[in-house]
Amino acid sequence: MAASFPIQTVAERTGLTPHVIRAWERRYRAIEPERSAGKHRLYSEAEIERIGMLQRAVRSGHSIGKIAKLPTEELRALIVQQSAVSRSTAVHGADDLVATFRDQSLAAIGRFDGPALQEVLSRSLLKFGHMGLLRLVIAPLAEEIGERWRSGALTAAHEHFFTASVKVFLGDLTRQFVIPVSAPCIIVTTPAGQLHELGAIMAAATAANLGWRPIYLGPNLPAHEIAGAALRNEAVAVALSIVYPADDPNLPRELAELARLIPASTRVLAGGRAARGYFEALIRIGALCADSIEEFGSQLDSLRRAPVRKAHD
Repeated sequence: MAASFPIQTVAERTGLTPHVIRAWERRYRAIEPERSAGKHRLYSEAEIERIGMLQRAVRSGHSIGKIAKLPTEELRALIVQQSAVSRSTAVHGADDLVATFRDQSLAAIGRFDGPALQEVLSRSLLKFGHMGLLRLVIAPLAEEIGERWRSGALTAAHEHFFTASVKVFLGDLTRQFVIPVSAPCIIVTTPAGQLHELGAIMAAATAANLGWRPIYLGPNLPAHEIAGAALRNEAVAVALSIVYPADDPNLPRELAELARLIPASTRVLAGGRAARGYFEALIRIGALCADSIEEFGSQLDSLRRAPVRKAHD
């Protein structure tokens, strides 16, 4: 039987109040939760995700009355489109500074010029700060380099060079944070078969910036290795970057095995360009899916505020 959760859990995970959730149900028929024997609302993982998407769309300026009955896939497409518009607006601002940093970075990558790339990243950090560097510069660059690699405009060597350079830069930056041992621990990696690690590197840097204690394990780890690290470090969460490929038939089994091996209190967070290709498998294990650095950060903040989940939740 699929897991179901009370309204208070939904409120904690989405940041909405129970009053708003009930209003969206009664007034707009946005969701239709089941009822327990005692007539209490029970929400599935898919319904919780839908409520979270509705919240994001409303926060972006959409009227709940107009989007409440959209099919989930249309709602997801609306959010993706909104995110693309937001990124475009940020990148192509009045002074076009972000676009300048991006173009200078691409030129340095094309020449395999490490010092030049590090210098651009340093200037971006001074201008936008840690999270701005990740969100406005590195994340769009990673997406564009991936597209150019797939089209043949850049080689695998260029992509690896960029990843290695960013890994060194963010590693040096993250080591400057004073993170107490008491900070919540998060394991960051890519599951078996996923060889692209840049998304995981950015996730670890984001977690450190938000006061977590990230343990980065590198790419391509089987479920039992990830679970072992999570258990030994009493991790609150495991973050998985899933970028390529989007159709690995073995990955759903790896995800199920990971969920079986880690405590019920340890949340799995997943993101990356290919994560939606495994959406059903991720939902089955109760994973939280993030479509952006901002959303990943919001999920981390929510996990710090949420009470510990018990094995019977």
